[in-house]
Amino acid sequence: MKKLAQIASAVQVSSTMAIDVLAKQMMADGVDVAGFAAGEPDFNTPDHIKAAAEQAIADNVTRYTPASGTLALKQAVCRRMREDCGLDYKPSQVVVTSGAKHCVYIALRALVDPGDEVVLPAPFWVSYLELIKMAGGRPVVVTAQESARFKITAEQLAAAITPKTKALILNNPGNPTGMVYTKEELDAIARVCVEKDIYVISDEIYCGLLYDGVKCVSFAALGEDVKERTILINGVSKSYAMTGWRIGYLLADERIAKVMGDYLSHSTGSPSSISQAASVAALTGPQDCVEEMRRAFEERRNYIVERVNAMDGVSCLKPEGAFYIMMNIEKQLGRTLHGETIRSGDDFCSALLRHGLVAAVPCSGFGAPNFVRWSYAASLENIKKGMDRLEEFLKG
Repeated sequence: MKKLAQIASAVQVSSTMAIDVLAKQMMADGVDVAGFAAGEPDFNTPDHIKAAAEQAIADNVTRYTPASGTLALKQAVCRRMREDCGLDYKPSQVVVTSGAKHCVYIALRALVDPGDEVVLPAPFWVSYLELIKMAGGRPVVVTAQESARFKITAEQLAAAITPKTKALILNNPGNPTGMVYTKEELDAIARVCVEKDIYVISDEIYCGLLYDGVKCVSFAALGEDVKERTILINGVSKSYAMTGWRIGYLLADERIAKVMGDYLSHSTGSPSSISQAASVAALTGPQDCVEEMRRAFEERRNYIVERVNAMDGVSCLKPEGAFYIMMNIEKQLGRTLHGETIRSGDDFCSALLRHGLVAAVPCSGFGAPNFVRWSYAASLENIKKGMDRLEEFLKG
């Protein structure tokens, strides 16, 4: 038989999958595993959003929509951007896709030719690296150190740009770090992007989950010359607990948006009509549900950060957004814990799962091999149980 496509064959399975598969098997076998791997809120979708979906079904809103989304949802997105970020977009600049991950892929397909370079700050969300390669691009990883709060500088970005650079992927607030760039930091990065004439795929899916009074500045709000180069990505999954509804959206220059809409028309077609109707309700309805979840996440963040930093041999920064912490395990490397030598985050998480009954995510696939990601999108009771088990595990 002939070979399969090189690009498809080169896609790597997530390095976190082995832990995930083992954790799920243990749970299926009745083992009480405390899980911290989920990148989704543990809350239910708010009732008024579910009611809108039910009404859409009753009204037979069950047919194809335009490939790039319904006008009603595009208008709702524009309204939310105006109210939350002070940004003015037209519905023709909005593209709705099957989740924010799909937004990133479609943006890369619209921008990247084979061999083009895309700058990717590390630590990065695990899918970014593979999505760049799936689009035929070459990822150029720029590592942000913990001492810099996991944020790259304008100087680092400028040094990574070559004549082949087409775009920068910027995730703010970040997964897995939870860190948020300040306006001053973003301004400096934006100046480089304008000077070097590169696009920015700004993934702002966690912008509704910020703590300690921190405000999220949208990259597209930094000036018209920045806005025209920015593909702004968001969605309803995180802020509205709608991960399974699979609705993401992006906003871009009208020319770019048309290209992405055309691409969708020949690939996936439109997202679910019912999910789109529910998303209109999410974006235009009462926003107190978002604040309620945000406050709960902030309480959980405060607890988990305090517990981790009180333990010997591990530490973490206090994140300003999203619902993750990055636990530094460098002092654990070389130790023998429960009969196993710890050489990496993968070893640590494997041993922690089997001997401590806690499922956390090694950050090797995020470009940070000496760290472990914990999601605090879990009940406070589960977090307390997990921290108790971690503390006992670290005793060896």
